[in-house]
Amino acid sequence: MSTTYNICLLPGDGIGPEIIAEGVKVLNAVGAKYDTTFTYTEALIGGCAIDATGNPLPQETLDAAQASDAVLLAAVGGPKWDSTDSSKPRPEQGLLGIRKALGLYTNLRPVQIFEALADASTLKPEVVAGTDVMIVRELTGGLYFGERHRYYNEEGAGTDGAPGQRAVDTLVYSEYEVERIARQAFEIARKRNNKVTSVDKANVLDTSRMWREVVHRIGAEEYPDVELNDMLVDNTAMQLVNWPKQFDVIVTENMFGDILSDEASMISGSLGMLASASLGDGVALYEPSHGSAPDIAGLGIANPLAQILSVEMMLRYSFGMGEAADDIKRAVTKVLDEGWRTGDIKQATTPAEKLVGTTRMGDLVVAAL
Repeated sequence: MSTTYNICLLPGDGIGPEIIAEGVKVLNAVGAKYDTTFTYTEALIGGCAIDATGNPLPQETLDAAQASDAVLLAAVGGPKWDSTDSSKPRPEQGLLGIRKALGLYTNLRPVQIFEALADASTLKPEVVAGTDVMIVRELTGGLYFGERHRYYNEEGAGTDGAPGQRAVDTLVYSEYEVERIARQAFEIARKRNNKVTSVDKANVLDTSRMWREVVHRIGAEEYPDVELNDMLVDNTAMQLVNWPKQFDVIVTENMFGDILSDEASMISGSLGMLASASLGDGVALYEPSHGSAPDIAGLGIANPLAQILSVEMMLRYSFGMGEAADDIKRAVTKVLDEGWRTGDIKQATTPAEKLVGTTRMGDLVVAAL
């Protein structure tokens, strides 16, 4: 008997509508192959939602997301909505808001190198070959969700005593927030190579010292079979480009994870190759790790593979369709092995006839399925 899943689609801004269309194309191909029906509810988020409603996350969007079996998001943001005025809505508030509302406290970002793209990385092939890292990022705490304010201090804002602006962002974590993300990392490590690197700044920050204490307690009490190492965030940034194969699972707090995962994306040759899953206790959200790329929006040249690989993660984590997820992974690998490239992963040896746009790349993946 056919199974039906309802997916909330959030195309967002810039190249979002173009790449999400390719994700839907692949989902429909999977549905046909595995006797599964995917239905879709489309909603607004980010800049397009601000333009239409004045709100980057309208209540209708949140209702649609909560009523779905999973959420597939493309990208939000763009210079049109950039402002230093904290009173004005920003597209990113929609993304942070939906993560918080859905209780998505875990962000998974796999960083792996497709063999065909080893030469596309900015690092030497021998450095990146065989890299397979899972970054587990805490998603609903830290600086991005702490109290913040700006004010004008007449009595002196700086060391010179002169009046001026001051700004405050608060980095806060509770013990239970660290406990639950640590457990997620250890559980994932058990299914991989039983190794976790916990990243913090414990030589400076009290939140990091608590983070380290809690992660070690959870590891010792509940996961003694998993190897646990600590690494300072600045050293981690260096080690990721020095020898990324030393890592298996990296677990870290919100802002550190945001920065490190974008850095690590270049190991794969392009940010356009990096998918992500945001998980919690309810409806999960899947999205590429790249932005809305407004400079190429509408040109039909965006790389849809990160969006398609986000679909792969959706099938795996939300629907338990591991075989179908493996099919997508094999299809993407086959297309890359055959030499097909979008502009962001084009190599010096790529023939002109193998350079394709967004729609054609999606078609190739579907054909390989």
